[in-house]
Amino acid sequence: MLELLAPAGSREALEAAVQNGADAVYLGFGDFNARRNAKNFTEADFASAVSYCHLRGVKVYLTLNTLLTDRELPLAAQLAARASQLGADAALIQDLGVLRVLRQAAPDLPLHASTQMTVHSLDGVKLCADLGLKRAVLSRELPEKEIEYICTHSPIEIEVFGHGALCMCYSGQCFFSAVVGQRSGNRGLCAQPCRMKYGWGGRPDGYPLSLKDACLIDKLRQLRKMGVACLKLEGRMKRAEYVAVITRIYATVLKEDRLPTEQELQDLEAAFSRQGFTQGYFDDKTGPEMFGVRPEKAPEPKELFAQARQTYLGQEAPLVDVRFYAMVRKGEPLQVAVEDEDDRVVTAAGAVPEAAITHPITVEQVEKQLSRTGGTPYRCLGTKALVEEGLSVPLSALNALRRQVLEELSLQRQTLPQRRVGQFHPGARYENPSQSPALTVSVRKAAQVSPELLRLSPAIVYIPAQELADHPECLTGLGRDTAVGVILPRILWDRELDQVTAQLKKCRELGCTEALVGTYGLLAPARKLGYTLRGDYGLPVFNAQALKELKRLGLQSATASFELKLAQIRDMSKAIPVEVLVYGRLPLMITENCIIKNRAGRCACEGENILTDRKGERFPVVKAPGCRSEILNSRKLFLADKPEWQQCGLTYARLSFTTENPWECVQALERYLGRSQWAPAEFTRGLYYRGVE
Repeated sequence: MLELLAPAGSREALEAAVQNGADAVYLGFGDFNARRNAKNFTEADFASAVSYCHLRGVKVYLTLNTLLTDRELPLAAQLAARASQLGADAALIQDLGVLRVLRQAAPDLPLHASTQMTVHSLDGVKLCADLGLKRAVLSRELPEKEIEYICTHSPIEIEVFGHGALCMCYSGQCFFSAVVGQRSGNRGLCAQPCRMKYGWGGRPDGYPLSLKDACLIDKLRQLRKMGVACLKLEGRMKRAEYVAVITRIYATVLKEDRLPTEQELQDLEAAFSRQGFTQGYFDDKTGPEMFGVRPEKAPEPKELFAQARQTYLGQEAPLVDVRFYAMVRKGEPLQVAVEDEDDRVVTAAGAVPEAAITHPITVEQVEKQLSRTGGTPYRCLGTKALVEEGLSVPLSALNALRRQVLEELSLQRQTLPQRRVGQFHPGARYENPSQSPALTVSVRKAAQVSPELLRLSPAIVYIPAQELADHPECLTGLGRDTAVGVILPRILWDRELDQVTAQLKKCRELGCTEALVGTYGLLAPARKLGYTLRGDYGLPVFNAQALKELKRLGLQSATASFELKLAQIRDMSKAIPVEVLVYGRLPLMITENCIIKNRAGRCACEGENILTDRKGERFPVVKAPGCRSEILNSRKLFLADKPEWQQCGLTYARLSFTTENPWECVQALERYLGRSQWAPAEFTRGLYYRGVE
């Protein structure tokens, strides 16, 4: 069966989802979730919500899918432990540090990999399984064939995004809201900069980053056949009526195993859309037709929403199938039993039937009386009664026994699971290294690795795999004090793996020993080829526990999130060497939809492509591996004149060269070596002093 997972951004939305056929709901408890502005549940609210859902056969998934600081982890441990005790069926996570904490605090709580973990390949899913996760939510950009391949070979359940808002960037890899506005999408406070106006040629006259909502209502048969375990509906920030409408339509189409009607399609669009819907990612057909905006004065579908409210306000849909049994025998107490779909059986006994004077009770009367379950969550699938002749039983007695067994059944269905609860222990604290960090450099193009740059002897030079494989001559003049590292793609589908594996083999033959890995799915392939694994910013490090987990996975170093303050990085216990970006244009988005091609109608990556926002800020757009687009910050990060980055206990400090020419690369490295006073014309300190919400 394909589980239908609906959003519950409030109690009203939860009831709307349940009463309209959701198999499971996801909701936030406390502030540690990707929708902190939703009406997240208090402990009492959460307990009541779980009880309400479990009574009606609906699962409850807790969202803990944000990056947390070391100071926040103890509270997250308490919250998860309490949620586990209260019966949460699973928790969604993004942060490996949170995963490590939950293993201690709530060892019996099943865990799912949130889409924020950017899992988009079979090796990524297998790693999730190795980590003990029970389900992986795939990136929304994957097409049908990639999903099918993963489902066919996956050792754990696969969840797919089915309906609702699409982020322009791969989830978990977007830093736009944080860098520009200090509101981190990885911390649940995305300001949705992709919905703002941007343009080319200095004119913000369009919406090149605003995708239409996804709608896979007519793909449900394919998804079920492919082996997808769960279909997710988006909308924790949307009103309850919206949740009711989309849940009802998807649940009905799933149950009846059919295509949607024209009216259902119209209702989905009326409930919410951005100039229609898109299936571009699922169909593997990206392009400008996938984009749309929400009209500023979109009319509210009053009649549709009024009808939707009637489905959950003061009404009870029969959601749980039960069967009744009764026995009416001479000289024995009246017996009534009920059995639910999970094989729970509840029995009750009444008075001994008397001999009938005029109208003996019949089998039909008993069965009719027991089947009256209106006003309850139960739907009677059938009754079976054994009734001896000539006996009298008051109908009120049958009604009372029916109510009694259903009440007891309800209590059993709401019984809390017996789960272990543990204490979170941060573990040993590691002292910071005392020496100044060694400088490393990463480039986007092999041409940026000049002999002059190599003569400055950076500790490691990181070069993209394809660039190094195609231009081995860039290593001419490499000194013995400089190691060569290969940068692996942050996004790599399974169909692209063979090509990148060939590149990595060639790089190994060139003497490259280090691999900068920014996606969980490439840890195993790089390890298999003998590379030393070093974590890039695509593997988020927001706390000391994440570092310990990466160490357990075999990484030799990791890159601290550039959404942290320098003081937070300084205070972090470092189980493995830590690297920090100290120079360059910070990455804001990596997108499957090539906005350069959308603009020009053809591939035009090599020229200058600048996206301008309403404030006149200019964001370079460059090509990422796999013909994807990467949006870079308008200003370069620059810290050479600040001493604090050298006092954070770092092993490495990285200069990231993206749009710089070879001369600028040399100038920047010389400045960080203290040999010049060079500085970029415009620069930013990033988030290292401001931090994020």
